[in-house]
Amino acid sequence: MCGITGWIDWNSDLTKESVHLERMTDTLAPRGPDAAGSWISAHCALGHRRLSVIDPENGAQPMIRFTGDDQYVVVYNGELYNAPELRKALESRGRSFTTSCDTEVLLVSFMEWGRACVERFNGIFAFAIWDVASQELFLARDRLGVKPLFFSRGEGLFIFGSEPKSLLAHPAVKAEVGAEGLAEIFVMGPARTPGVGVYKEISEVRPGQCMVINRAGVKTITYWRLRSETHEHNIDETARRVGELLKDTVERQLVSDVPIGTLLSGGLDSSALTALAVHYYTERGQGALPTFSVDYRDNDKHFQAHDFQPNSDAPWIERMVSHLSTIHHPVQFDTPELIAALRDATLARDLPGMADVDASLLLFCHEIKKSATVAISGEAADEIFGGYPWFHREEALNADTFPWSLATPMRAGLLAPEVAEWIKPAEYIGDRYAEAVAEVPELAGETLQQSKMRRMSYLNITRFMPTLLDRKDRMSMAAGLEVRVPFCDHRLVEYVWNIPWEIKAAGDREKGILRKALEGVLPQDVLTRKKSPYPKTHNPAYLAAVKGLILEVLDDSSSPLLPLIDAKKVRELAESSSASSHIPWFGQLMSGPQLFAYLYQVHLWLKQYKVSIG
Repeated sequence: MCGITGWIDWNSDLTKESVHLERMTDTLAPRGPDAAGSWISAHCALGHRRLSVIDPENGAQPMIRFTGDDQYVVVYNGELYNAPELRKALESRGRSFTTSCDTEVLLVSFMEWGRACVERFNGIFAFAIWDVASQELFLARDRLGVKPLFFSRGEGLFIFGSEPKSLLAHPAVKAEVGAEGLAEIFVMGPARTPGVGVYKEISEVRPGQCMVINRAGVKTITYWRLRSETHEHNIDETARRVGELLKDTVERQLVSDVPIGTLLSGGLDSSALTALAVHYYTERGQGALPTFSVDYRDNDKHFQAHDFQPNSDAPWIERMVSHLSTIHHPVQFDTPELIAALRDATLARDLPGMADVDASLLLFCHEIKKSATVAISGEAADEIFGGYPWFHREEALNADTFPWSLATPMRAGLLAPEVAEWIKPAEYIGDRYAEAVAEVPELAGETLQQSKMRRMSYLNITRFMPTLLDRKDRMSMAAGLEVRVPFCDHRLVEYVWNIPWEIKAAGDREKGILRKALEGVLPQDVLTRKKSPYPKTHNPAYLAAVKGLILEVLDDSSSPLLPLIDAKKVRELAESSSASSHIPWFGQLMSGPQLFAYLYQVHLWLKQYKVSIG
């Protein structure tokens, strides 16, 4: 994995502005700790930071290729999992290769098929290709948005990068936030609206989109979206097909020239990926597979079960490690480490995020990096297969809002009255919800209940899943770790999208069809374990620590957070005995300790980035 950045300026000679390109590229050094590269011409500048995974010796970027006198230059972040098939197809058409890396396959694919190349790719990617002859830049982002890509437009100017920090390093882009940005921070929270970059001058290339930039202007093209079709398979055929797709995508994503391991929580998703990986390793005589898990000091003493986290991971991790004979690396963190990492996690995201969940994931990725460069993770299974409790509750299905946004009135009550009046929280979230529902590709002939479930699936895949993918990318890449997410294979997503709910929830269980597909792959007790998310700390010391942090902020008259919130209400909440782990904040995204940690992250972000509001 890597970091990319660059810009087009039709009104200046960019060969005189290399210092800006160097500064922009340097901001992405954690994403690509192995090498840096740049390419600059009169009107196009491209920068790249590299994390070497495939063909470390020959994959340097920016990569340049010629067809006759035509020159093409690419900067690319991602992996193509069907690179071998693409290479064969291109060779049959007379194309040749000088490396074994997928960067060259991607570039030659563009040279051969033009913009339509993205429709042939199976992978996770964000890339930019400059066609010297036509003076045209082509940008594209993968179908599910696993890899990030942001841009900013000005008069005769187009700036892009893997992270907002790379754009903010350009003198034309200011760290300014308006009403929409504040609404994203305080109303939407970590579940950002696709396409919105929060900063006034920054937008996001949406998943499944590409862009063409030339002197005529900027054109955005949607090359992929979910399509609703009648599902033709019965339950047994469906389970078999799900199993085949999952096995194929895991095996594709295990290809690497550097050490690789899996994240293992003992839950259905991570256990399935680990079991399939162990089978792959065993078949090829590759030895034992490294696995990694995270926990927190004294969690065994303080764990409290609830609907979203019904049981502790620890016994289940031991069960799977024993069953699969993996080389396991348990990682544990204590409260002081989590508190210290809140700042680093904010800088990694360029925004406030998921508080201790971000912080612990960042720490976890740093630990994994000591033993592996690539990790396999189970993100997206719950969104795709219907694993969350809100898929199974009528009140959530009938709520007429995002199920994770039911705490909007509480959030609005903690804002300064003039800020709440400016951003209009209820209106904002209502508009965003209406936009999302209007996008849902309905299927004629479905019952009302089937239609509700399709809508819920769409909201989760297009609005909630990006939250977790963004978190995983930004925290892992900040540690120089590549994380692959097999459940985001677009073939699997397309297939499961059209499975009727009564089959998807086979056996009247969340992710029922996935459980059926994994029969014989996992032990029966693991196969039937209830869904449990990425673990959080349950130590009361964490609540005490983040309460202390937010009270310090409230006592700091210079804090840029204070004009945005009702400081009196926040103080009363922090000092009250009800400031427990059960205060709702972003629905089930956050609760009491996360509320205080999140507000602290907002303070850090506003101060560190010198954000202006207006």
